Amino acid sequence: MSLIAPKKLDYAKNPSRLLPSELISRCVGSRLLVVMKGDKEFEGTLRGFDSYVNMVLEDVQEFEVTREGKSVVHLEKILLNGNNVALLVPGGRPTEAKDDS
Repeated sequence: MSLIAPKKLDYAKNPSRLLPSELISRCVGSRLLVVMKGDKEFEGTLRGFDSYVNMVLEDVQEFEVTREGKSVVHLEKILLNGNNVALLVPGGRPTEAKDDS
């Protein structure tokens, strides 16, 4: 009786089987929307990150929801603490659909 070794998977061909850090690595140099714990969101160009998902973004827009409404602040560069990241959206903020009616 012969034993057959399991087939090795090629993760590079199937993005759904990549580790999260590999997916983030593919986003370096691209626009990224970062939703933080709390009421802040940041959209900018990802310049780098580490194993704790601390990130450096350039050409950043900071969105904050307050009782008075939503404020937007432009920042040249920011370092985000990965401990407070809730969600990453590659490609940045989706464009809002315009109502044609």
